[in-house]
Amino acid sequence: MRKVGIGIVGLGNISAAYLKAAAGFPVLDIRAVADLNPAAAQARAAEFDVKAVSMDALFVDPEIEIILNLTIPKAHVDVGMRAIEAGKHVYSEKPLGIVFAEGKKLIDAARGRNLRVGSAPDTFLGGAHQTARRIVDEGELGQAIGGTAYFMCPGHERWHPNPAFYYEAGGGPMLDMGPYYITDLVNLLGPVARVSGIATMLRNTRTITSRDRNGEIIPVHVPTHVSGTLVFANGAVVQISMSFDVAGHKHVPLEIYGTEATLIVPDPNNFGGQVELLKKGGEWANVETDQPYADGNYRSIGLADMAHAIAEGRPHRANGDLALHVLEVMEAFETSSRSGQVVEITTPVTRPAPLATSIVDGKLGR
Repeated sequence: MRKVGIGIVGLGNISAAYLKAAAGFPVLDIRAVADLNPAAAQARAAEFDVKAVSMDALFVDPEIEIILNLTIPKAHVDVGMRAIEAGKHVYSEKPLGIVFAEGKKLIDAARGRNLRVGSAPDTFLGGAHQTARRIVDEGELGQAIGGTAYFMCPGHERWHPNPAFYYEAGGGPMLDMGPYYITDLVNLLGPVARVSGIATMLRNTRTITSRDRNGEIIPVHVPTHVSGTLVFANGAVVQISMSFDVAGHKHVPLEIYGTEATLIVPDPNNFGGQVELLKKGGEWANVETDQPYADGNYRSIGLADMAHAIAEGRPHRANGDLALHVLEVMEAFETSSRSGQVVEITTPVTRPAPLATSIVDGKLGR
């Protein structure tokens, strides 16, 4: 198995999860890390026994094939474009970008240079979600009718040490949490055809209650409660709500309805969880997860799949076309809210191939 050199840009909170998980995928060779804050890079490098270098050095390192872009959302496209210009493939934390037009420029630039773009979330490759995918693919639901998707909480200022960016351009519940839900829905149901939505911002400020900045007031610049409808190309209609304004709720994360059965899919921000199935005329039953990667946090599996795909000359699953489609869908909610119109989705996308086997040992199901 040929190892693929990885350089990481951005050493914030999420980088620890990526570095920890990457150790379980032998194809990934973490060559160096870099951050605009050298102290952050040095600290994370020491924690995981990797090399910290300058940003310039990382982008010109010939042993690095993929830039793993873990910067804040508004920097995703700029860093991605720099990687492409340096002749590197790039895999980005979600979302692909904060504006669809800019995300499309990144995808077009990569395609023009025969380079790959990958993007989180890769949680849809987790065992629970791949088990749900198998149920759908085997026709147990019958014809897809619709579903629901809910993420609602009081806001990340409760726990995050630096939550301001969640309320700046590129933040908000749809761009922050929507990628997990919409990506998993595309994995299960295929591409989205149309979107209608309402987006509201009922408070102009938030008060941080996390420990280090407790009591600090931050401004809000983005909608914090977004609801609407996704109409899929196969005719299924899914109701969705993403909110940073709600104290709590009892909806399950994802329900998928078919003519023959209803499927409950667990939290798409996790790799595992309990899948449930109700067949018409029957009772709710737990479905045993029969796929790998359901028992931990495997952030890096999408990157590992991309590295294998480069070596094998096949498509990777958490790919740029999927991420761009999801970005267009998310942006459409605010566009629909402003215009009062249904928004047609223009980006084509193919459901990613199911992940049938483990890739820890370098073997990957097709």
